[in-house]
Amino acid sequence: MKEFKLRVFRYDPEKDAQQHYETYTVPYREGMTVLEALLWVFENLDGSLAFRYSCREAICGSCAMYVSGSYRLACRVQVKDALEGDTVTVSPLPHMRVIKDLVVDQTKLWENYARVKPWLINDEPPPERERRQSPADRAKYNKEIDCILCGSCFSSCPSGANNDEYLGPHALNWANRFFVDTRDTADRERLEIVASEYGVFRCHTIFNCVEACPKHLNPTEAIQNLKKAAMAYKLGLRK
Repeated sequence: MKEFKLRVFRYDPEKDAQQHYETYTVPYREGMTVLEALLWVFENLDGSLAFRYSCREAICGSCAMYVSGSYRLACRVQVKDALEGDTVTVSPLPHMRVIKDLVVDQTKLWENYARVKPWLINDEPPPERERRQSPADRAKYNKEIDCILCGSCFSSCPSGANNDEYLGPHALNWANRFFVDTRDTADRERLEIVASEYGVFRCHTIFNCVEACPKHLNPTEAIQNLKKAAMAYKLGLRK
């Protein structure tokens, strides 16, 4: 293959009456990623194309996009793996307001993340040295901390598609990360947050978040753990 077609979602609310796709012919090389293809278009054909990226190593999550029908990190997915015939189609994350082209408004993503207080809470006097933890206790949140907050799960969740007050899989994943941390002493505070009207009970266990996660995490499992604890808390079975 010497070249392929890159079909890209375009929309500038300040100029365009409608959303549309534009198709570019891009020279191919073995190992080329979708992000590299977008950069080639930006540098050689259309400098007005807008998209986010940063680390290029699947760590920052900035380049999460909807590529040929799947949630992907553009810096990691190779063109050859995203081809549909001779074409790769790139769209912004669904169910999020488009600012321009592939750039979406992440305001609610971060607001909901902040609502679960994603930091260690411990009001007890600090020890002389660090708050120690056994390897077994540390392993309780091994999966959750790999979340890169790319927004793929938030975008894919049908419970949040029409209700952006729902905390969302990303925020609940991080709520569970600190809930299971033996150094954290804010269990009741966290359960009050996640057992609220827009918390864990809005999850209908559809698993879209699991399928969308580019880091192969399981936010649904984290939500189920919180659900179990929240139910016991609300029934007075847990203090």
